[in-house]
Amino acid sequence: MTANKNIYSGKVLILNIEHVSLPNGETADLEIIRHPGAAAIVPLKEDGTVVLIRQFRHAAGGYIYEIPAGKLHPGEDPQDCAARELEEEIGYRANSLEFVTNIFTAPGFADEVIHIYKATDLMPGQQQLDRDEVLEVIEWPLVMAMDRIRDHTIRDAKTIIGLQAVYLAMKVDRFSQPPSQP
Repeated sequence: MTANKNIYSGKVLILNIEHVSLPNGETADLEIIRHPGAAAIVPLKEDGTVVLIRQFRHAAGGYIYEIPAGKLHPGEDPQDCAARELEEEIGYRANSLEFVTNIFTAPGFADEVIHIYKATDLMPGQQQLDRDEVLEVIEWPLVMAMDRIRDHTIRDAKTIIGLQAVYLAMKVDRFSQPPSQP
C-alpha cells in the first residue's frame, strides 16, 4: 500500500512523501524524488580522444567536468535522447551509439536512472545549447580523463562511471583478442 502526498512538482522533478509498506512488514513515510530519467554519452573519437564538457552547475558550486547528458522527454527512448543530447551539447552526431550501462543516481531518495552510451564514428553536427546551459567543449585523451578522475578533477558520478566503463571495456577487448600471428 502506498499513499502519496505531493510536496512539489517542477520542470525537472516531483517531490513526494510516500507512505510505504516495506518488505520487513514495517511502514514508513519516505521523501522520494521522482525524475523522468536521463541519457549520458561517452563520445569517443577514433584516436582515443574523449569529448567532454566543462559546465557550470550552480548546485555543485561552479564548473565541473561531465560527459554530455540530458533529461528524457516523456515517452522518449533513452538512445534517442542520447543522440539528441550529443548533438545539442557538443555539436557531434554519432554513426554508432552503444549501450554501456544504466545507473541509479541516488536510490535512497530518488528514482532517477541514467542510461549511459558510448558514441563512436563521430561527425560534425549543430550545437544548440539551452538558455541555462553554460559550458565549453573540451577534448582529452581517454587516458588523461582517467588521470583527471584519479586527481579528483572529474567528480561527477555519471562521468566517472561512463569513462571508467568505456576504458575498462577497451582494456578487456584489447587483452581478449588472440595475439596476431607473424
